[in-house]
Amino acid sequence: MKKSMFVMLLALLSPALLLAEDTLDTGDTAWMMFSSAVVLLMTPAGLALFYGGMTRSKNVLNTYAMVVGAFVVAFVAWIVAGYSIAFGTAESETVQQVVGGFGNVFLSGINWNDLSGTYPTYVFVVFQGTFAAITVAIASGSVIERLKFSTWLVFVALWTIVVYAPIVHMVWGGDGALLFDAGALDFAGGTVVHMNGGLAGLVLAILVGKRKGYPKIAMKPMSVMLTALGAALLWFGWFGFNGGSAFGANEIAGLAYLTTALAPSVAAITWVLLEYMTYKKITLLGVVSGIVAGLVAITPAAGFVDVQGAFIVGAVGSVVAFYAVIGLKKKLGYDDSLDAFGIHFIAGLWGALATGFLALNDKDLLWDGPLKESGDRMGQFIVQVESVVVVGLFTLVGTVVVYYIASALTGGGRVDEETETMGLDEAIHGERALHL
Repeated sequence: MKKSMFVMLLALLSPALLLAEDTLDTGDTAWMMFSSAVVLLMTPAGLALFYGGMTRSKNVLNTYAMVVGAFVVAFVAWIVAGYSIAFGTAESETVQQVVGGFGNVFLSGINWNDLSGTYPTYVFVVFQGTFAAITVAIASGSVIERLKFSTWLVFVALWTIVVYAPIVHMVWGGDGALLFDAGALDFAGGTVVHMNGGLAGLVLAILVGKRKGYPKIAMKPMSVMLTALGAALLWFGWFGFNGGSAFGANEIAGLAYLTTALAPSVAAITWVLLEYMTYKKITLLGVVSGIVAGLVAITPAAGFVDVQGAFIVGAVGSVVAFYAVIGLKKKLGYDDSLDAFGIHFIAGLWGALATGFLALNDKDLLWDGPLKESGDRMGQFIVQVESVVVVGLFTLVGTVVVYYIASALTGGGRVDEETETMGLDEAIHGERALHL
C-alpha cells in the first residue's frame, strides 16, 4: 500500500521520523487512540446535545437521532468505500487529482499490523472515520424538524462517499491530489469538515424548504442547558480533533492544544460583547455559540499559528459568525434551523483564509505550499482561496445531486404537514423526550 499523506507529513515535520516510520511508538499510538475516542464523543454526545437543546421539544429526539444516525451510517460508509476513495491511489493521474482508488474497499489490502507512521493504520482509519461522521452530522442542524428520517440516512451514506471522501482526498490525499499538490494548508478540517458540512446544510435547507411558520412563529429551544453541555463536550473532544491532527504526541500537538483552548475563549468573549452591544443582554446560548465559532475558526490554523494568531482567528471568527447568524440569514431569508451554515461554514471560511496570512513562516510547522517553499505569503493566500473555492463548488454540486437521489429513493425528502405539526418525535419515532 502506498504511504499515506500523513506518513509523508511526519517525515516533513521531522526527518528522524522518516527512519522510524515502520516502528510502532506506544506514546503516539496511545495519543491517537485517545484522540479518536474523544472525537467520536463529539458526535453522539456533544453535537447531539448541542443541537438537541436548541430544538423545539416536540422534535428533540428526532434531532438527536439524526446526529447519532449520521455517525453510525457515515462510519460504515467510510469503511466500505470512503477511506479508499480518500486515501487510496487511482491508476490514472488525472483521476488521482480528485479521488483515490478502490483498492482499499472494505479496508482490503490493509493488515491489522500495518502502520501509518508510528501508530497502527487501523487507528488512523478510525480517527479519520470520526471526522467523516461529524462532518455530515453538522449538516443536519440546518434541516431539523422537517426532513424525513429515511431520506436523511440515505443521504448520509451517499454523501459520505460521493462528496466527503473526494474532498478529503483533494486536500489531504498526498502526492497527485489537487489541493494537496497546490500546497493548501488545512490542519484539522476547516475546508474538509466545517465549510463542507456547513455548506451542505445550507443547500439542504434551501432544497427542503422552510419550516412551517418560519419566521413568524417563535421557535424556542427546548433546553439551553443541554446545548451548553453539548458545547462543553464538543470543546473537550476538539482537543483530540485538533491535537490528534498532529498525528503523534509531539510539540505540534502541544501547539494545537494551546490554540484550541485560546481561540474559543477569545471568541466567546467577543460574541458576548457583540451580543450586549446589539441586544443589551448576555445569553448562555451566545456564550456557547461563540465558543463553537472560535473552535471552528481555529481548526484549519491550529498547528500553524502562534498565540497572537489564535487571538485574531478567534476574535474575527466570532464576529463573522455572529453577523452571519443575526444578519445574513435574515437578509437572505433561508431557514438554517440551528445555524450550521452561519457558524461552521462562515467561521471555517475565515479560518481557512486567515491561515494564509497568519501561519508562522516556520518550516518545522508548515506542511507544504508557497509559504514554506519560498516565504511567499501572498502566494499561500491565493492557494487558500483556491482551496475554499474548489471545496465550495464541489460541495454545492455534490450535495444537490445526492439530495435528489436520496429523495427519489425515499419518496420525497420532506415530512408531510401533519407530521411536522405533531412533531417528529411522536410521529416518526413514537417517543417523547419527557413524560411529565
